[in-house]
Amino acid sequence: MTAPLSDIRVLETGTLLAGPFCGQLLGDFGAEVIKLEDPGKGDPMRQWGREKPHGQSLWWPVVARNKKSVTCNLRTAEGQSLVRRLVERSDVLLENFRPGTLERWGLSYEALSEINPRLILVRVTGYGQTGPYSPRAGFGSIGEAMGGLRYVTGEPDRAPSRSGISIGDSLAATYAAFGTLAALHARERTGRGQVVDSAIYEAVLAMMESLIPEWGVAGYRRERTGPILPNVAPSNVYPTADGSDVLIAANQDTVFRRLADVMERPDLPADTRYATHGARGENQTELDDVISAWTRTIPSAKLLSMLHEAGVPAGGIYTAEDIIADPHVQARQAVIEVEHPEFGRIPMQNVAPRLSGTPGEVKWAGPALGSGNEEIYQGLLGLTGEELADLKTRGII
Repeated sequence: MTAPLSDIRVLETGTLLAGPFCGQLLGDFGAEVIKLEDPGKGDPMRQWGREKPHGQSLWWPVVARNKKSVTCNLRTAEGQSLVRRLVERSDVLLENFRPGTLERWGLSYEALSEINPRLILVRVTGYGQTGPYSPRAGFGSIGEAMGGLRYVTGEPDRAPSRSGISIGDSLAATYAAFGTLAALHARERTGRGQVVDSAIYEAVLAMMESLIPEWGVAGYRRERTGPILPNVAPSNVYPTADGSDVLIAANQDTVFRRLADVMERPDLPADTRYATHGARGENQTELDDVISAWTRTIPSAKLLSMLHEAGVPAGGIYTAEDIIADPHVQARQAVIEVEHPEFGRIPMQNVAPRLSGTPGEVKWAGPALGSGNEEIYQGLLGLTGEELADLKTRGII
């Protein structure tokens, strides 16, 4: 089966995560992603991550999967000339530099669209391409704070916390990928490309549900509430007899009655304090204490079995080890193994979402620096071996 983006060529010039994760998503569905890297060290992501067996990042094989690594010094006139030649033959240019960087290199959208009017320029930054903050350096963590996520994350008696992943970067990249697909679709009607401007803080803000109208209309400011959502009950983390924690989400009236049946507490749904969603929300702490007293007497595996059988949404809080071992994850191949030259077979998350007719695929893990130079510069641009060697000698590639 042909992958849905197999006719799309993407030039990826960004580094770290906000841009490259967008490239990963496009590559997962078949786009040819040509990653342009600095000839000396490549993308810093090659060195990022806590664990580095063989001195190599375990993050890089995932975020650079399905990509072709080509070295190119974008700060040189000759490197910029190579980009222009590649743009002529490409559909998308993806970057996550500070606004103005491409313009300083003579690679503005206006200049590039003269070379290729169908080009789509995807720009991922902290604050967007316009506005008073646009020149600022912007990492994902700053975007998470400005977008409102950090303030509502964590325990109410402590400073704002963070998620254990770079969620701001990943959200901006996901919106950038969505914008790329929308721009490609629009190009089918107009014949022209456009700029996709994805700001980290706006991607985070877009996920903040009713936070803005709650303040603007009702004057209510959301606060940190730990593992719960205020007035949504029961929906919390509950202790078990073997020291594990289990998530139970039974806030809907019918589901709460099922939970009460499992607990052998038919009195709970009949109690005016718990009879409705609103009432349970008002008495959230007291209800959670009742449920915790019950779950604390049952081992986690037995508790989950009882809840699943009764149709009550519940689950364990998984570590990486739990994810890999889970039979459902295995059955759906949500984690796959990919060959890697140093690590052997390396596990990583599979492509999401699933397409029934033209699914995505992980063809290879993150490539070695410059491993695609000959294929792209000679095969695509037609450079000779002598020209390639000269560019390498002079540090252009």
